[in-house]
Parts: sequence; C-alpha cells; structure tokens
Amino acid sequence: MIFSRLILSLFLIVGLSAASHANPKKFKGMGWYKTDFTKHAIPFNEILSGGPPKDGIPSIDNPVFVTADKSANVGDMEPVIRVEINGEVRAYPLQVLTWHEIVNDTVGGVPVAVTYCPLCNSAIVFERTVDGVVLDFGTTGLLRNSDLVMYDRQTESWWQQFIGKGIVGVQTGKKLKMIPSRVEAFGMFKADHPTAKVLIPNNPSRRSYGRNPYIQYDSRSAPYPLYQGSLPDDINPMARVVVIKNDGDATAVSLALLRNRGMIEVGDLVLRWKKGQNSALDASKIREGRDVGNVTAMRKGSGGETPVVHDITFAFVVHAFFPKVKIMM
Repeated sequence: MIFSRLILSLFLIVGLSAASHANPKKFKGMGWYKTDFTKHAIPFNEILSGGPPKDGIPSIDNPVFVTADKSANVGDMEPVIRVEINGEVRAYPLQVLTWHEIVNDTVGGVPVAVTYCPLCNSAIVFERTVDGVVLDFGTTGLLRNSDLVMYDRQTESWWQQFIGKGIVGVQTGKKLKMIPSRVEAFGMFKADHPTAKVLIPNNPSRRSYGRNPYIQYDSRSAPYPLYQGSLPDDINPMARVVVIKNDGDATAVSLALLRNRGMIEVGDLVLRWKKGQNSALDASKIREGRDVGNVTAMRKGSGGETPVVHDITFAFVVHAFFPKVKIMM
C-alpha cells in the first residue's frame, strides 16, 4: 500500500523538509539525471516532495478495460472521467485513478494522458503529442501548490498537471492540449454507453481500489500542509469550484452557487448541475461518499452547444494558479 494515514503524515513531514532544500543538486540525487535543470519557469523552492519517489505512484501504461455493462466493481454514483474523441467513448473510474494518477492511453486514434490529482480534485485529459512526438507520462512524486507534477519519459521534463504546462527541463514553456472531458456518475455513463470501455485495474489486488485514502479531505477547512501558498479569504479554501481555463486566464464558479441555481450562464458558457455523484474524497469507501452532483460545461455557438474543457477543483487551487480570478459565489 502506498498510502495510509500514517504514511500520509510522513509524506507531509518529508514534503515540508524538502521545501527549504529544493535545488537541482538535490533533485539529481533523487534520480533526475536526465532533466535539464538549466531550464525552468518557476523557483525550485516551490516544488515539494509529496513522499513517494519517482514513479512511486505508478502510472498505467497498458490499460485494461471491460464494457460498462460488465463492470461490477464501480458503484452507480461513483465518479468516472468520461472521455470522448472521434466517436469513441471511455470511462476512467476515480477509484483507479486515485492510486495511479495517470493513464497513458489512445482514444479515437489520439494518444492521451488521463490524469487525476486527488489533493486538488483535478481531473484533466491531455493530448500526449508535443511537436510531433508522442510522450509517455509518469509521476515525479513531487508537488507544486499541492498539484501533481508529471514528467515525460522522453526528456524527463516536468509538467504542471493543473495547467498542462512544462515547468522544468527542455519542455519548459510548452503546453499540452487539453481535451474536453467530464467527471460523471458511472450509472449515467453506463446508461448512455453500456458497451463502452471502462478502465479496470491491471492487478486488482495491488491496491485497495474503491477506498479513499484521503478520508474527509474535502471537509477540511484548509488543504494539507503540503500546500505552502496563501489561501483565499472570501471562500472556504476547500470549496469546490468549476473552472474553465482560457489561455492564462480562467472563469470560475463555486459549485455551491451552481448547485443552488441548477444552471448558470456566463457569456457563451452554460454550466449545469445534476445530483447523483459520490465525492471521491469523503468517506473511506468512495461509493459511500456524499453527493456532490454532476457538472456539465458547454459553450453556445451557431451550431448549438459543444463541450468545453473544464475542471472541478478546490478554491485554494484556483487562488494559487489564477490569483487574479474572482470566483462567482
């Protein structure tokens, strides 16, 4: 088991001690010999150790699937990341992503990385092709603003998951293309696509799939001490926020406001909320998590509504990466 409450506490201590000593020499001693540390977009002291070593949280590189109607281990209200590309639809349950954080896959002929950072509740899908080269992603074991720092195995450059941007190494400044996806209840996915593929663990006994190692994390008044930045003063830092990112800027709406209204329009954006999805970060069993609901984010156009890239994260994450953005509440 990678995580437990005891080990997580040790991760916090390790991460905090690394904050004041983070520098290229230290990172090289952690196994990052190929990374070009002369190129970086952020101060090294912003990067903390989350505890696990490089690839200590193993990405899934050879994903295994069953059809939705044959999936017996995912509850109907459990959250899955729904991805649709070129007519092919797949689901990636958070009960699996919680323990692996990255799936390298190909959907509809497009190489993708399906990612989830539990500490930010951030589920984002990226194209893996950069400058004509298909990259394979793994976990560094490092965090910045409590967010997953990924790396590509081709150049061992580091990438910030929440913004999809290279922050250290030869890929510094490059951006990964985000693909519209959404987190929805598995029962909804199965009803719409009973024969679509659903990710299952390669080795079901390897982890406690279906359990949440971050019990009541989203009921805290603040993130774990691994987050060292400032906190917003006008909203609970752990409040869920719907974020639509726009080339360095963002539109942000609190989930509480959307839940109360049911639908919100912001310019050409249309956000909708529907009950019936477990929080993956509440109860010890994900299928017993409280109902946080389902969100869709669409953009109105002459041809109707089309899905837009969005994320449902915490207010402290929005504050960290988009400090000038005002969250609608």
